[in-house]
Amino acid sequence: MEKEVHEQYEYARRRLRQKKILYFHFVLFLIGSLFLFVANRFFDFGVGTDQNWCIWIITIWLFLFILHFIKVYITDRFMNKKWEREQIDRLVALQQKRISQLESRINEDTEK
Repeated sequence: MEKEVHEQYEYARRRLRQKKILYFHFVLFLIGSLFLFVANRFFDFGVGTDQNWCIWIITIWLFLFILHFIKVYITDRFMNKKWEREQIDRLVALQQKRISQLESRINEDTEK
């Protein structure tokens, strides 16, 4: 019982840490995007390059943030410890079934 409570606590702590990092990433994205936009528009940073260079960087960064969001809220939500245990149990059951089939074949062959 205590082990189960400890596992639940560790899972909750890990999920909270993931969400905290995601929120930090979002705030960093907003501040960084604002900085890039201001640097491009008002301080002429990157003169001589493509006029919309900051838009490309912000778009790529947004794509990376979306991937991070998907990992935290979709992938890790469904593929957690319970899912891992179910998959392991299923694979072990398949292996045991295969082993029992092979043992029965060996026993049949030795009887003949």
